[in-house]
Amino acid sequence: MSDVNRNYTNEELDKMSNDELARLGTELDGVTVAYRKERFPVAGDPAEKRAERKVATFFALSVLMGIAFIAVYLFWPWTYKHMEQEGLWTYTLYTPLLGVTGGLALVFMGIGIASYTKTFIPEEISVQTRHDGPSDEVDRRTLVALLNDSWQTSTLGRRPVIAGLAGAGAVLAGISIILPLGGIVKNPWKPKAMGIQGDGTLWTTGWTLASQGETVYLGRDTAAIAEKHDGHYSTKGVSRLVRMRAEDLDAGAMETVFPMTEDMINDGDVYDANRDVYEEHMHSIHGPRNAVMLIRLRHADALKAIPREGQEDFHYGDYFAYSKICTHIGCPTSLYEQQTNRILCPCHQSQFDALQYGKPVFGPAARALPQLPITVDKEGYLIAKGDFIEPVGPAFWERRS
Repeated sequence: MSDVNRNYTNEELDKMSNDELARLGTELDGVTVAYRKERFPVAGDPAEKRAERKVATFFALSVLMGIAFIAVYLFWPWTYKHMEQEGLWTYTLYTPLLGVTGGLALVFMGIGIASYTKTFIPEEISVQTRHDGPSDEVDRRTLVALLNDSWQTSTLGRRPVIAGLAGAGAVLAGISIILPLGGIVKNPWKPKAMGIQGDGTLWTTGWTLASQGETVYLGRDTAAIAEKHDGHYSTKGVSRLVRMRAEDLDAGAMETVFPMTEDMINDGDVYDANRDVYEEHMHSIHGPRNAVMLIRLRHADALKAIPREGQEDFHYGDYFAYSKICTHIGCPTSLYEQQTNRILCPCHQSQFDALQYGKPVFGPAARALPQLPITVDKEGYLIAKGDFIEPVGPAFWERRS
């Protein structure tokens, strides 16, 4: 290493060929090429053509799978279909097709790269002596030469078909990873038409319909599923959500309820075996901020309850309704301790006192659970008396509470 001249002028470096610079670079870096063998030393070798077609095939398959992924993602029917609807079989293939096409695009790309490396890149064993300190001009110039030499010896530059297919496959494989992210990116402040899940903004839910003059019932989830009729499954006459009366809940009990508008009712004396409201019920259940904990306190405990200022009339007798979405990071507060009247979030152990307007008493949550104002209608069904007066769920910077 000490015998290598490192004091070359720019003029001397300019006069050197790429091969000479590459050779000098290995010497300056303390690299010894112990073994090097070209894969196809004879020009026009038929085996080289066969190998090139093989590698090109894998890259072409990667391109096709990438295009197929994009086509499935953009054009395949993805809207939910239940068991009696036409197009159910097509809908059920959507996610598997995304997985198969996206996965194969990456697999074929990987196989193509590995095959090219093993087929065309020269076999080489090099040993390098490590050294410290910054690189000088001669090191930088020779590094560029070494990169050029690597490009030339890879022979990729004279294989435009493989290079093009590899590039296209890499781009499409990358798109297959990035494209699905577009489906989950949305503007949380842009409202859409109000529905049973709200208008899409962070401060609305299905219960917001109550503030717009609609009657919104507290619906209990029956967990009912499609039933088999005449050899096929149907959701006609199946009510996933049913209205609740005050007497449906025992003292000290808790029930998770979801919003139901009048056009979603198919129970009690208005039940119609030919009516299908199942899909709308599922939209309510899947509403990200719709779930509410309806708690019937024991009467002695209810007498000790401390309401939040401005929410003194939000409860109905012994019945209190709190958002089930934890104010920490949005987990479901799905546990209720009857003896202590505490609501627990199992994710990070936040605890809320049901006797003190859902106030946090333990854990990382810093805000009380929003309380839903409730009452009963003239038929005795529990309904929302209005909307939450604050946004439900965890914090966001526009939050007004």
